[in-house]
Amino acid sequence: MVYFFDVEKCKVCPLREGCFKEGAKTKTYSVAIKSEEHLDQQAFQGTEEFKRLARERYKIEAKNSELKNKHGYDQASAAGSFGMQIQGATTIFAVNLKRILKLLNEKG
Repeated sequence: MVYFFDVEKCKVCPLREGCFKEGAKTKTYSVAIKSEEHLDQQAFQGTEEFKRLARERYKIEAKNSELKNKHGYDQASAAGSFGMQIQGATTIFAVNLKRILKLLNEKG
């Protein structure tokens, strides 16, 4: 929410130090209105659990990026819910199969 103030009143205000700059043509003050959910999330982001989960996120994001960019999971290749389910299943199967083969090659 943004509040607009009359600059003429600001010029004579006793509290103008640090608030009003000489030569300013307008004066506004912004206030962020946060819902209960925003406040809860903000509090959660300060916890150790959030920090632990955030350290693991890059692994998940890397896999999502691989699915999307290397295997065509960014756009549905078939219409309808069933076609999208088949595409998702085969794409994830292919990525898992690649991972299994890589682990087998490293082992033996």
